Amino acid sequence: MPNPVKYDQILNALQSLLKDKDIRKISVSEIAQTAGIGKGSIYYYFPSKEAILEALIERNYETTLNTAKALAGQTAVSPFTRMAMLFQACRNSSQAFLRQNTKVTGISTKDMLLLHQKYLNYLITELKPELALIIEQGIENGDIHFDHPAALAEIVLIVLAVKLDNSLIPSSPEEIEDTITGLVSLLEKGTENPGGSLNFLMAIAE
Repeated sequence: MPNPVKYDQILNALQSLLKDKDIRKISVSEIAQTAGIGKGSIYYYFPSKEAILEALIERNYETTLNTAKALAGQTAVSPFTRMAMLFQACRNSSQAFLRQNTKVTGISTKDMLLLHQKYLNYLITELKPELALIIEQGIENGDIHFDHPAALAEIVLIVLAVKLDNSLIPSSPEEIEDTITGLVSLLEKGTENPGGSLNFLMAIAE
């Protein structure tokens, strides 16, 4: 059975190495040496360096996303309120990502882009089924009228994740607010809700 202490040692080792070296220049042997374990033990837990990096990203943001999932599961709350909770989780997670990585001195632009790509993939993959479920429940109780809940969930999360982290496509506060306004308007029209009825979702742009 995998040892959770060793698992965390490996992730801690990679996080420590990222402070001074490019991701592409870090070897599995270096990770093992920094972690104080044998190289063979690394492969017992992870098939590759890439897998270690993905696990590190997941560990850094799982608390925020698990909180979002718990909130989204409160079926007594209206679907749009739960959607707002998920949207806010996207914002919180993006801010956590930026805080975490701005502390890493010397990180290259290429490495930052690679981390962003993996982070966004993780965020969207984890939240998509939660948001799709909320939309499906809204369809069932008549609050939402839409034929493709999973597609809608993915579109919304892509826009939010990319826009709110404000790094891949840097934007002014006004531009971010304008994008979110457009997204909310599309949601209202796509789900057949009155114009302005979902304006409370704009809180994530503040």
